[in-house]
Amino acid sequence: MSKEKFIKLQSTAVPLSIENIDTDQIIPARFLKATTREGFGENLFRDWRYTETGKPKTDFALNNPAYQGKILVAGKNFGCGSSREHAAWALFDYGFRVVISSFFADIFKNNALNNALLPIQVSDSFLKQLLHTVEKNPSAKITVDLENQTVTLENSVSESFDINPYKKACLINGYDDIDYLLNLREEIREYDLKN
Repeated sequence: MSKEKFIKLQSTAVPLSIENIDTDQIIPARFLKATTREGFGENLFRDWRYTETGKPKTDFALNNPAYQGKILVAGKNFGCGSSREHAAWALFDYGFRVVISSFFADIFKNNALNNALLPIQVSDSFLKQLLHTVEKNPSAKITVDLENQTVTLENSVSESFDINPYKKACLINGYDDIDYLLNLREEIREYDLKN
């Protein structure tokens, strides 16, 4: 299934300056009953967002109306714990298209990239600056330029990030793995005819 193309995104962000956020905190196991990717966003960070009676916790960033946007800026070591792909589904379904942290668990990072969610790893110092800026000024814009692999604050402070070239091509073209192979069918056919 094709996904929307991701080339450049400019958005405000939601700051979540908690370190070691594991996949069970992102989407608790009791909500993993569905087999489709939709509907997980409503339970994103469920135990941090709501009381036991279902009332929103006013001190949690996602419940603060000042913080909006398609970018989540999170503390170091995001997505650790179990390998559940549902964590990426929940973040995407909620509306995030980018998660920025100074470290990601490898399995989470791959699950995110496979689901059109861009995990961007930055330095600890740049992450600290992003969190500080967004917390002080919720309307601050962050620009993610995938083609040039940069993250830029509106004050022009910028940092580069790494990404697997194959996954970068998939995101820019809106391809999943099958779409990518289908895109190469003429080259595959030519190769097959030559051999």
